[in-house]
Amino acid sequence: MGRQTATFLILAIYIATMVGIGIYTSRRTKSSEDFILGGRNIGSWLTAFSYGTTYFSAVVFIGYAGQFGWMYGISATWVGIGNAIVGSLIPFFLIGRRTRLMSNHLGAKTMPEFFEHRFDSKALKTASAAIVFIFLIPYTASVYNGLSRLFGMVFDLGKHGALIIIIAMAVLSAVYVTLGGYKATALNDFFQGIIMLIGIGTVVALTVQEKNGLTAAVDALNNITDENGKDLKLGSVFGPDPINLLGVVILTSLGTWGLPQMVQKFYAIKDENAIRKGAAISTLFALVVAGGSYFMGGFVRLYCTADPADGTGRAFIEKGSNNKLIYDTMVPALLDKAIPNILIGLIVVLVLSASLSTLSSLVLTSSSTLTNDLIKPHVKNFTDKKQMIVMRIFIGVFLIISVLIASHKNASISTLMSYSWGALSGAFLGPYLWGLFKKNTSRAACWASFITGVGISLTHMVLFSLNISAFDGLVDSVKEMGWKLNILSPINAGAFAMLLSIAIVPIVSSFTKAPDQKVVDNAFSSLEKAEPKPAK
Repeated sequence: MGRQTATFLILAIYIATMVGIGIYTSRRTKSSEDFILGGRNIGSWLTAFSYGTTYFSAVVFIGYAGQFGWMYGISATWVGIGNAIVGSLIPFFLIGRRTRLMSNHLGAKTMPEFFEHRFDSKALKTASAAIVFIFLIPYTASVYNGLSRLFGMVFDLGKHGALIIIIAMAVLSAVYVTLGGYKATALNDFFQGIIMLIGIGTVVALTVQEKNGLTAAVDALNNITDENGKDLKLGSVFGPDPINLLGVVILTSLGTWGLPQMVQKFYAIKDENAIRKGAAISTLFALVVAGGSYFMGGFVRLYCTADPADGTGRAFIEKGSNNKLIYDTMVPALLDKAIPNILIGLIVVLVLSASLSTLSSLVLTSSSTLTNDLIKPHVKNFTDKKQMIVMRIFIGVFLIISVLIASHKNASISTLMSYSWGALSGAFLGPYLWGLFKKNTSRAACWASFITGVGISLTHMVLFSLNISAFDGLVDSVKEMGWKLNILSPINAGAFAMLLSIAIVPIVSSFTKAPDQKVVDNAFSSLEKAEPKPAK
């Protein structure tokens, strides 16, 4: 059986399973709360896998693993470790319980609705909902981009093949999310998470084995030099550039604390016991999936080269129109050389699982936020049934816009994700975190964080990513002054926005007025309630 035949067979089974779960859960989705949060009764295993599979997608496996593996070697594994500890373990214990209790008490189904009830401000809800819808789009586009890269390598579909794959995946993700909402997403995430664990373990083992074992592979990395013969330190523990590596860790780890599609998992979790179990499961999942992806990516230079004259048989990585390496092609090139044909189908399903699980959470978060927080308050007699119909319509609208962005040939996976996470978490992280813990957190502080997070991302995009000629002189000046910290990187800009959000909220709150005392006391009264112990 050839590579493509075996892959098509595996894909057919996979797609049938996804749609079947959607049909099964559609019969149990009776209300908008069922559609958005699964009835707030999701257990530890489903929550942990849903959290992890939403966290990691083709963006990590194809885009980030290739780019940072090329730049930092095996030290890129620190990103995966940071994702497990800072991005998975800590938020479960730090904000999981408070989020579940307070959001349930306030009747908040989305993050914008939480801002409205916690700070007594409809304007905050409207602004945050608009930010969510706008900035989840580039993240979704980056996931499609990663999928199209891998499918292009496997099937060789020609000039329009990438667009065909992007559209097909959009339709598939729309079908099962539209059918079953959050319950379909959670069940599919569990199934997809198991595939991801098996697939990542297989890929890592074969990547190292192809280069004669771990010791030989690390030695080969240590022998790689630049064009001047300088050691790149790709096999060292902290790599060639630990400062900028830290920026990647912050963006991809701390960012989960303020991302609506991640935080919303805690709205739906069943009880405190499920939070504790979910923390352990989610952390182990992240160590395997994220740690394995970045570790695998650390060896891309053994499979790829930017030198056309290289005679070692490594894949030649071309440069794009801006004369930069096309990082998104590196992991597909590694897989093409390291993975036997018979296992390519497993790898395709691995990346598809990682991506569709993320896509389903993104489109559900976006459509529910737009419907619940922007449209519902302005429409009379907006029944629960009408709300579900509108949410399903906006799932399609959201996906169409994302597909159009992803089909652009210069859309880099890491850049799209960095701007998305930087704007979203840069806007929401501080207000959400301090809003859970500090009673004096003010509306003005929320606005300050919203404006700062979105402003940094948009300003950086205009100056450094859109190639506007009017700013060429400024860009050159910045390059001369700030090259050591690589401030031109959207990754570091996003990380800076997140840290600034945490700092700016308590500062502004210290000299601005908090919401009415009754509003604050009502929100925090939910944390004082003792939960019944689960039955044995």
